[in-house]
Amino acid sequence: MKRLSLLFVLLSAASHAIAQEPQKIKGPDERYKVDILVVVAHPDDEGAVTPYLARAIYDLHKSVAVVFGTRGGSGGNDYRREHGPAMADVREIEARQACAKLGIDKVWFLGGKDTASQNVLNSLANWGHGQSLEEMVRIVRLTRPEIIITWLPSIFIGENHGDHQAAGVLATEAFDLAADPTAFPAQLAGASKRLEPYLENLTPWQPKKIYYFSDASDSKRFMGTGPAYSVKEISPSQKKPYYRLAIDAALPHLTQFPEDIERMAKLSDADLEKLMNDPHSAWWNEPDTLIFGKTVNPGPTVAAGDVFAGIVTGEAINGEPSRRQLASVLPMSEQPQLYLGGPWLFYKEFRQAHWILGLPQPAKPEIAVKSGSLLYVPLVVLHGGKTPEEVTLKVTAPDGWKVISGEGRLLLPAERQTALRVEIQTPELSVEALKNVKPQTVSVRLVVAGKDAGLVDLNVLLGHSGLPQ
Repeated sequence: MKRLSLLFVLLSAASHAIAQEPQKIKGPDERYKVDILVVVAHPDDEGAVTPYLARAIYDLHKSVAVVFGTRGGSGGNDYRREHGPAMADVREIEARQACAKLGIDKVWFLGGKDTASQNVLNSLANWGHGQSLEEMVRIVRLTRPEIIITWLPSIFIGENHGDHQAAGVLATEAFDLAADPTAFPAQLAGASKRLEPYLENLTPWQPKKIYYFSDASDSKRFMGTGPAYSVKEISPSQKKPYYRLAIDAALPHLTQFPEDIERMAKLSDADLEKLMNDPHSAWWNEPDTLIFGKTVNPGPTVAAGDVFAGIVTGEAINGEPSRRQLASVLPMSEQPQLYLGGPWLFYKEFRQAHWILGLPQPAKPEIAVKSGSLLYVPLVVLHGGKTPEEVTLKVTAPDGWKVISGEGRLLLPAERQTALRVEIQTPELSVEALKNVKPQTVSVRLVVAGKDAGLVDLNVLLGHSGLPQ
């Protein structure tokens, strides 16, 4: 009997101890935690940074995820005949296979649509800016990256693709918003019932740094703006140059570069080395430079320092979100003022709103357009706004360029800010003439009551091809 009583006491004590064990609450899904989140526009865009990604993955042992803004359905197909929605399916598969070559298995596609334009505002509108941003913030909160790498949101002579810039805009906005509990709050609200599928139970997250890369023709202007890494350096773990690992990852993109890929797939290592040493045929700059955007890490920051310098992986940063909204770049004034509008004005506001004032930009606004196409110069006039106001726009263009519309006397409505547009027909030049052409300046002057009130300059380079403005 005593033995039974003792056994009962022991069992009761054990059951009581079990009852006192705390209930284990599940944390975030660690399978999706990454060190680097790459945000680009189209399948194959990731190739711009695959030499660095190979270094980070194989030799720094970092995890990487990639977000594509579109599925590339409007891109050309130089390999086979598929186009449109079928082409989007093909390019998505190519992108997943290319990422898998580097061991990247976390790949997302936003719902953006390809936009053949140099204007980031066209791309943001066509992508559905609000919905794409919500999706982007969700991915940041799910993957909790330390670093974001994305396209440079700025206008430089080069490919200057609006979709590239849109990816950079969304990535920068998500960098700031993912830590803000008031941004897309349903993502952060815990579902109390399984019948509430709209609440996602994610956690605010602040990435530590953001870096950019550019499609500008002249990459030398970015030297010193961020860390530079040799694409020719040999990977200690893979015993191959980083450019070779990047080439291997590019091979699935046959619809975009069939001739180059099929040719390179047959080249020996020695021939590939010769190719990469030729500045006219090399696929990457040497060294490859990332452009430092900003950091939320405390302490001094060296822009050219290593990407992961000063970062404690997995450490959350508490406190205020990284946004720092400042006053508008357009000051209040009773006197009329003239500004270059469109994407140029947007980027002035954008850099200030997101505290990335140190990003490189041309000394004078610039753009490249196809020879013989219509150039438009977007303008914004600030004025008192209490009554209609008469102003005059005077345009100075290079010889052979013809002003089509927008010049002359204008009666502005009673509003503080009025958007205008000057259109100029550019001359059709021969291929031979375009070889030596240089950027030329278009100037627009604002005249009020016979006096100059403002001047806008835009450097324009004519080329034999290019995206519509």
